Amino acid sequence: MKNKTISALLAASVLFSAPVFAADNRAAAIAMVDKGVAFLQKNGKDALIQAVNAKSPEFINEHTYLALRALDGTQLAHPTNPKLVGKNLVVLPDSDGKLFRKEIIDRAQSEGKGWVDYRYNNPANGQIEKKSTYFLKKDDVILEAGIYRGK
Repeated sequence: MKNKTISALLAASVLFSAPVFAADNRAAAIAMVDKGVAFLQKNGKDALIQAVNAKSPEFINEHTYLALRALDGTQLAHPTNPKLVGKNLVVLPDSDGKLFRKEIIDRAQSEGKGWVDYRYNNPANGQIEKKSTYFLKKDDVILEAGIYRGK
């Protein structure tokens, strides 16, 4: 009986903790973008681009990282994939054919901020997973922080 109770409690803790973890990751993405906006306002766009591309620990953690995109779609800063910097990949879709970068740009210009969902390769495990990116337009740049949500 004791083992069944422990098993049930463990199962319940896993079941009920998963959504909280996902919500915490969403909060981490929003907090990362907000941190980027504060840095941008204090130090300017060039300093933020430099800090993100230099993998400043302020802009990368175990949950997410900050990336910057110009309004035309050119990647200005990316701490985990420097090969993307300077490239405009708006016409490249995710694994399901969704033009998620274009959606981010279009919605950033029309709504200012929000979330875009798509499927993308998770570099941590090499698997295509669901990803949600929080974006916010500030002046002539879009600040983005994404979270992987599993398969």
